[in-house]
Amino acid sequence: MLAIDSVTLEVPDPATAQDFYTGAFGLGPRLRVDASREPTTGFRGFAVSLVVSQPGTVNRLFGAALDGGATTLKPAAKSFWGYGGVLRDPYGTIWKIATSSKKDTGPASRHVDEIVLLLGVRDVAVTKRFYVDRGLTVAKSFGRKYVEFATSNIKLALYGRRAAAKDAGVSPDGDGSHRLVIGSSAGTFVDPDGFVWAAGAVAESTRRETKREQPAQSLSSTNL
Repeated sequence: MLAIDSVTLEVPDPATAQDFYTGAFGLGPRLRVDASREPTTGFRGFAVSLVVSQPGTVNRLFGAALDGGATTLKPAAKSFWGYGGVLRDPYGTIWKIATSSKKDTGPASRHVDEIVLLLGVRDVAVTKRFYVDRGLTVAKSFGRKYVEFATSNIKLALYGRRAAAKDAGVSPDGDGSHRLVIGSSAGTFVDPDGFVWAAGAVAESTRRETKREQPAQSLSSTNL
């Protein structure tokens, strides 16, 4: 099974951002930060979902993030699917914290059961085929609406861009860099929507070279 070892979020001040992410989520080496001031506005086309065991853990992580300067996009609440909420961290990344359970079964903790990287893409079928050709295996697929791949460490899923933005509670409009690098055993490449992948802990020079070659994003909702 292909492994996604880490996601790297690009931020203006890595030291300050690292303090925030450690204090809020405590994800260790699965979440990295790197310096970048590349222009970016609006929805960046992705969200990180933290799946936990119970509502109390959702509240604890949500509260820690808010205390660190995050802002609420969707307050944590019960839903048909369980309990969860959505926030935007101080550096622009959207986080969904959720559980399928509607009741606590023990003390709240900071343990995260699963990390899911959700990419909002222009054409789910096209991007699905791209990743299959790169060696990823489809675990779940619902036509052009949703695809989930069988990856270890961090799960990868695809939504249409509008659907991903709606799920996060934001406008699909946006422009500029995704400010995201996906570290995996799949190699170094750029996908059809401009998301950068790097082989493991790629050298800074290689990462920058890859980003210079990535296709420009056109993220206005008018052409999605």
